Amino acid sequence: MSTVTLKVNGGTHTLDIDPGTPLLYVLRNDLDLRGPRFGCGLGQCGACTVIINGAAIRSCITPASAVQGEITTLEGLAKDRKLHPIQQAWIDEQVPQCGFCQNGQILTAKALLDRYPHPTDAQIRDGMARVLCRCMTYYRVQAAIKRAANAMTA
Repeated sequence: MSTVTLKVNGGTHTLDIDPGTPLLYVLRNDLDLRGPRFGCGLGQCGACTVIINGAAIRSCITPASAVQGEITTLEGLAKDRKLHPIQQAWIDEQVPQCGFCQNGQILTAKALLDRYPHPTDAQIRDGMARVLCRCMTYYRVQAAIKRAANAMTA
């Protein structure tokens, strides 16, 4: 066991964990955050995505002890009970169907918009390509990202 300090959604948490424990397990089991989800366990589907220092990272394959910097989960996007523009765009465009991939979709979109405030269709497709959606809501995702981009720069 090892003492690990994580900065998550603006708070600091010191935990005694096995250094090889995936960040996903720490977030869900120790910090009770339900946004990141276990999907494939191989870093391929994107359901477990979190943002670390501005980059969309797969938490299922990232050891918690290796994380340096601020972690943002889905729960950390809303501020003062006001939805983030991406979350609102997801609602407005009726993106979710089953909802399982939405954590990965939303956080990957956030990282994309932080990098490209006005992304092209190609940038959206390329940036979102690694998050799998079995319900095939990709066109709604693209529309929501464009809506969020407009709202965030208005």
